[in-house]
Amino acid sequence: MTQLIFVKEGKEAIFHEFEDHAIPLMEKYNGRIIYRIRPDETSFVSGEKELPYEIHFISFDSENDLTNFMNDDRRLKFIHLKNESIQSTLLVKGEKV
Repeated sequence: MTQLIFVKEGKEAIFHEFEDHAIPLMEKYNGRIIYRIRPDETSFVSGEKELPYEIHFISFDSENDLTNFMNDDRRLKFIHLKNESIQSTLLVKGEKV
């Protein structure tokens, strides 16, 4: 999976707080962050839209593992931080070839 994450201006610390809870929990569901990138303007050759705050390349062993992670009560306990800080996310699912 690739996520382009657009954070509301001034809400970066709240977003980081959510990630501090969510990222370690991924391992319990066979999930891992392959790359976590926080690009700046010089990282983009071209683009028509707003630039993402972070780009995540994430892998789970199965769709079921991803679903269980997303529904975990420990993650949902902090979902308000995500909702408060993220303007939008572009999620692209793919398969390793």
